[in-house]
Amino acid sequence: MKPLERISYSSIADRPALKLPGGKRLAVWVIVNVEEWNIDETMPRTVLTPPAGGSPMPDIPNWAWHEYGNRVGFWRMLEVIDALGINATLAINGSAIGAYEPIAKAAKERQWEFIGHGFGQRNMQKVPDEVEDIAKTTEAIRAYTGKRPRGWLGPGLTETWHTPDILAEQGYEYVCDWVLDDQPVRLKTRDGGAIVNVPYTQECNDVAMMLIQHHKASEYRDRAIDQFEQLYADAKDSARVMALVVHPYIMGAPHRLRYFREALAHIQTHDGVAFMTGEQILDWYGAASPASTAA
Repeated sequence: MKPLERISYSSIADRPALKLPGGKRLAVWVIVNVEEWNIDETMPRTVLTPPAGGSPMPDIPNWAWHEYGNRVGFWRMLEVIDALGINATLAINGSAIGAYEPIAKAAKERQWEFIGHGFGQRNMQKVPDEVEDIAKTTEAIRAYTGKRPRGWLGPGLTETWHTPDILAEQGYEYVCDWVLDDQPVRLKTRDGGAIVNVPYTQECNDVAMMLIQHHKASEYRDRAIDQFEQLYADAKDSARVMALVVHPYIMGAPHRLRYFREALAHIQTHDGVAFMTGEQILDWYGAASPASTAA
């Protein structure tokens, strides 16, 4: 299905007001992306290009750059998240659960939500069998946590025309790939049902800021605070959702970590904020805007 077959245009100014519990006005969720990069394939992203150009294999420098994040960077970020008492959401490759089991264990012990992020870090359009890839990811998370994942984030937010349908058919209740609104929305699926899209972000995302736009490290804090202040003001009459996205190999670098901490600390000073996980946002939205009454 094409996008406009799944969702019609809706002005946020014309919708019924959404209210968060406890008088809160802005739901903020922190998504930590943990991936396994296959050394036998072209690296998903690069920090260093070879002297003669091209994409040589094996690509040890760029594989090691990412590996640092899981060996060191994640644990730095975890200290920040723990110190601030935030319950994060872990978007994880199915293969990464076994490859980096101590990370999965740390998230499980803290009762973080696990959401599917592909079995490996590969565009969904390039996965040989999308149905199998999603099923393998689901089973890897279920086998480790004892609970089926309810949410999905495509690697690089990638989808085929059929991804939302396959996800719904495999029991997923929400997806994060459609960054088109500040409130959850429902996407129609081919079985006549729907899957919810929970607001994610391409702007307050360390990949976009640091690797694509090449900003200095402090841009993460500055942009996150600016994004927050506007969304907080927007939410005075109807709730909004803000996402903060981090990757251990990017924000877990020594020179960037402080700006992640400072952004979160600023947000925590506001009484109208509810830090939530993706499934908590899903459940709130389902109760606040039942499918039968949703626009």
